[in-house]
Amino acid sequence: MIGLAVVLLAGGGAAVVIAATGSRSSRDARAQSAAATRARPSVGQAHRAQASDVPEPKIVRRFIPFGAKRHREMVAYAKRHYGIASDRLTDPHVIVEHYTDSADAQSAINTFTADTPDVELHELPGVCSHFVIDADGTIYQLVALNQMCRHTVGLNYTSIGIEHAGFSDRQILNRPAQLRASLSLTRWLRCRLGISIRNVIGHNESLSSPYHHERVARLRNQTHDDWKKADMDVYRRKLAKLGGC
Repeated sequence: MIGLAVVLLAGGGAAVVIAATGSRSSRDARAQSAAATRARPSVGQAHRAQASDVPEPKIVRRFIPFGAKRHREMVAYAKRHYGIASDRLTDPHVIVEHYTDSADAQSAINTFTADTPDVELHELPGVCSHFVIDADGTIYQLVALNQMCRHTVGLNYTSIGIEHAGFSDRQILNRPAQLRASLSLTRWLRCRLGISIRNVIGHNESLSSPYHHERVARLRNQTHDDWKKADMDVYRRKLAKLGGC
């Protein structure tokens, strides 16, 4: 008798292996399938390979406290809003740009450090963002990339947040040092994480993201004014001009 075995090939293709039925042929087919699977790069490996040519910008690590209490609060938040029993950020799909509505990064760092209910929604844990970029272009990382953080309702479960010291989109677009740092950081992150330019969005665009998901009914249309589409279109064009990954 003749048996057929489907073997996955590197790159996602498949081939049919014709072999005589029997224990040895079955072992051979399984061995070929295993070899093809080993040869196929994982998603993580592909992302790292893509990002290898994109340099990491200079980043000052100033991690805010994220102890056991805050982790418990974040897990409870994730359960309420996303139905997820974890505060781990795995395979993020979106980068969200924000501005702090303050003159400097330190004021935002102080707010994020204090694990207190936010003034708008009165929830715990306190709000936070993964990065904040000061007016002079200094990039601060505040939260690990694998940690869920409260910065955008409906997207916290799958997004990286970047804050910019300032009071408007246009102000930041007209600050060369801050804008260069922002574009450099965003490019590095999106290449490292495999995020497309179309999924680099402003906070004001959150409701139009295909990844937006919110279980709490009263918050399903909640968003903010920072980084409207017109300004993000300018930002995304500048990001695209830096080149691919």
